Amino acid sequence: MGTQESDERTRGTGRRALLGAAVLGAGVAALGTAGTARAGDAQHGGGGLKSLPVPTIIGHRGASGYRPEHTFGSYQLALDLGADIVEAGDLVPTKDGHLVCRHEPEIGGTTDVAAHPEFTDRKTTKTLDGVATTGWFTEDFTLAELKTLRAVERIPANRPHNTLYNGRWEIPTFEEVLRWQDEQTRKRGKQVWIYPETKHPTYFRKLGLGLEERVAKLLHKYGKDKRNSPVVLQSFEPTSIQRLNELVDNPLVVLLSTATSRPWDFVEAGDPRTVADLITPKGLREIAGYAQGIGPTLDLIIPKDASGNLTTPTSLVADAHKRGLILHPYTMRNENPFLPANFRKGTDPTAYGDAFGAFQTYFETGIDGVFSDNADTALLARADFLNG
Repeated sequence: MGTQESDERTRGTGRRALLGAAVLGAGVAALGTAGTARAGDAQHGGGGLKSLPVPTIIGHRGASGYRPEHTFGSYQLALDLGADIVEAGDLVPTKDGHLVCRHEPEIGGTTDVAAHPEFTDRKTTKTLDGVATTGWFTEDFTLAELKTLRAVERIPANRPHNTLYNGRWEIPTFEEVLRWQDEQTRKRGKQVWIYPETKHPTYFRKLGLGLEERVAKLLHKYGKDKRNSPVVLQSFEPTSIQRLNELVDNPLVVLLSTATSRPWDFVEAGDPRTVADLITPKGLREIAGYAQGIGPTLDLIIPKDASGNLTTPTSLVADAHKRGLILHPYTMRNENPFLPANFRKGTDPTAYGDAFGAFQTYFETGIDGVFSDNADTALLARADFLNG
């Protein structure tokens, strides 16, 4: 065990060195014109995450503000809009062991499965990370069966315009995404980056459908398992990231939900720690031993008051940077309900608020990047910030 821990520290240190420029870049970005040079220089190559502009714009599930999420239509548009990285995708398994891209294993809200009478009997209730969930689950379908379904808009009440594209795209597999990444890199003449996530890894491991080994196998197959590979891996379960740290050399990011929540792998293992414990100096030091970054909810960067207005930023950005960790918080969306109350314009749930004002406020904290459903808005906001 001692040797294994030593190896993990050595590998973690090497990876953190890789990301040093990204962390420094965030500090430079805060200086304005110097930050502009940082972003511009990134377009001319370099290796690893340090080659990306800072703040990095990550297309959340593609361009999900404009197309049904986790479809090639959404991924393609994110690139067309200029996203630095595309979150392709949230990975869940099929019954026959393939990895597909869906926000959750329950697909009743993101596909037309309910309209397929041949799958009516697949509807069931399962306990997913302690929550009773009713619907259709990817692990109950073969890949061939899932390929007969088509994607639909997940939040039509906020994005009725996206329903125009319901039924246009099928569910992509992770292997198809890796091939698409190579194809787009060739066509565009610059490296395309992706940011997949292992979803509910403890749940699936108990079903005999471990995610990490499947992810690693595909990354090995396509030669994308290296330190400088353009694939960043993320998970809400720290043990999933620790397992990936033993299997591949990719940059790794621990996702962090609300301060009072507990990662599900902690719940299963009887670990009493919460996210609040993980973002202490001690917790961040531990994360830095096996990961290179964190993906906190935006509320961990700047909390909100009881009315939903932003308050004073926490020390999380500075604390994480001190330990060599980058921060890619989530998720910026343009619509009123998803913005802090002081950046909303009216009460229409489909209308845009002052997203630019919100981006500026978050960028000023020194974050290294952000997940956004609207990459075009995020890029304009970054330009305003760097040139301001």
